[in-house]
Amino acid sequence: MTKLTDAKLRNLTALGRHFDGGGLYLEVTAAGGRYWRMKYRFGGKEKRLAFGVHPTVGLKEARERRDAAKQALDRGIDPGEQRKAAKAQAAFEAVNTFEAVTRDWLAHQAGRWEAITLQRTQASLEADIFPELGKRPMASISAREVMQAVKKIEARGASEMATRVLQRIKSAFRFAVTHERIESNPVLDLVPSEILRPRKIQHRPALAEGDLPEFLAKLDAYEGDPHTLHALRLLMLTAVRPGEVRGARWSEFDLPAALWRIPAERMKMRAAHVVPLSKQAVAVVEAMQPLSGERELTFPSPFYPSKPLSENTLNSALARMGYKGEATAHGFRALFSTVANEAGWNPDVIERQLAHVERNQVRAAYNRSAYLADRAKLLQWWADYLEGRKASKSDGLPLATQLRNELDQAI
Repeated sequence: MTKLTDAKLRNLTALGRHFDGGGLYLEVTAAGGRYWRMKYRFGGKEKRLAFGVHPTVGLKEARERRDAAKQALDRGIDPGEQRKAAKAQAAFEAVNTFEAVTRDWLAHQAGRWEAITLQRTQASLEADIFPELGKRPMASISAREVMQAVKKIEARGASEMATRVLQRIKSAFRFAVTHERIESNPVLDLVPSEILRPRKIQHRPALAEGDLPEFLAKLDAYEGDPHTLHALRLLMLTAVRPGEVRGARWSEFDLPAALWRIPAERMKMRAAHVVPLSKQAVAVVEAMQPLSGERELTFPSPFYPSKPLSENTLNSALARMGYKGEATAHGFRALFSTVANEAGWNPDVIERQLAHVERNQVRAAYNRSAYLADRAKLLQWWADYLEGRKASKSDGLPLATQLRNELDQAI
């Protein structure tokens, strides 16, 4: 049998099948079609494969496709079924892009996440990952590509965001494997500490103990909005997080019992927190009743009463008092912890008042009593201590000695 050549194909007009060898032939139809075909047998049956249209598929390419099919036959594989499987896989991957699968993962998590968490997670992926990898079949993405995408985030100075995005990508890939959207997880071994530089932890500026007399005098003389003034006072007296003060509701306060019950959904660690109120703290809350007692929020924004004060409002007040870069609203927690520890208070009581999570699970269960009575004594001591610092009476004694003397009197 004479094999086909490019010259013969250019001049070929006769209808029918024109064989090249190995089952490959070009079929010329009356309608003018020129189709590459391959005839083969598998499992005792004669079958055919289509290789495309001439001249779009030239003779060389048609032969290469034939040779690949014959290699499959030599391995005991039906090339026709192999092609069907490849097409099905291509169609499957086309709808299982990284973005499509990741959005399904986000929808799956929506029921157990806070709305703001879902929004932030989705926004980070939309901004940094979907534009580059979103339309790619998830199964085609390599660990190297994920690592490069995350390092781009780090390169612009957002190392914390880079870590979070990597963790989110890894979670999406785990979801994909679990739900059979991909066969294997290529990012399983990507560890943030091994691909991202160590982060320098920047602590929020906190007021120094020695600055307290001057600061407390300035706070008493503050002529700004009273909502802000009283929020700062309660923040200092309770050592809670700024967001917990800003979002305080009147329904959370039991002033006759001198307790403030912050529900779990408003706490960083999603665990309810009971805060004993000193006499001074109760007075601060009572001072807000004429201002906001008929509203839901205890410290509403004076401009948008349905919304709480912003953390920026508190920090701006500190800046106007002359403490820009030297103190933040969150820094009062560090001041409280430093002074109380130096005074010799039980560290477990201090940590519980700060609502820090106990990593030791046995101790966590034991400490669930919340040390409420001890924390009430601690916070009353702290409120009295702050009042004493207004007068700045030192008697020439070292600070640690002064504090321990005051602690002995408080207990």
